[in-house]
Amino acid sequence: MAKMSVARAAGAAAESLAQQMGFIFVDAELTREHGAAFLRVFVDAPGGMSLDKCESFHRALVKQIGDMEYDYLEVSSPGLDRPLKRPPDFERNLGRPVEAKLFQALDGQKTVTGKLLSYDEQGFTLESDQGPRYLLKKDCTKIAPVLNLEEELRQAESAQEQEEEEESNE
Repeated sequence: MAKMSVARAAGAAAESLAQQMGFIFVDAELTREHGAAFLRVFVDAPGGMSLDKCESFHRALVKQIGDMEYDYLEVSSPGLDRPLKRPPDFERNLGRPVEAKLFQALDGQKTVTGKLLSYDEQGFTLESDQGPRYLLKKDCTKIAPVLNLEEELRQAESAQEQEEEEESNE
């Protein structure tokens, strides 16, 4: 099976499984590193992913994709700087600072940063230092939130405390 086909097929299986398990499928990719094929699946959950959640998802996914061509399967959280790829990603970041890295420079810049004002199927609008700028998704290598680490840590600690409280109430 071709590289893109493995990633696409594994992604479809992972997306279906994520819905069943109450997780959010983010992405699947197949890369070659040191002569081995690494299949990486990124999933998220309301309140964040724990190691136990990643492990349970990994065990369930292996049963569904065991016959595909890859050497190693890695399941992880997409991290705080989770790229914006799907409409829910853009929706979640409306009004927040976003950084778009471009394939080719635009007005001498390969990176455009600004507040995400809107999005549609083809692109999105950022309020940058040069005013509102509409960028096409296909022209971007990566679109990701700009992190305020102090705020992100506060939110992560709050989510962890909430999860621990829910587990202790069960």
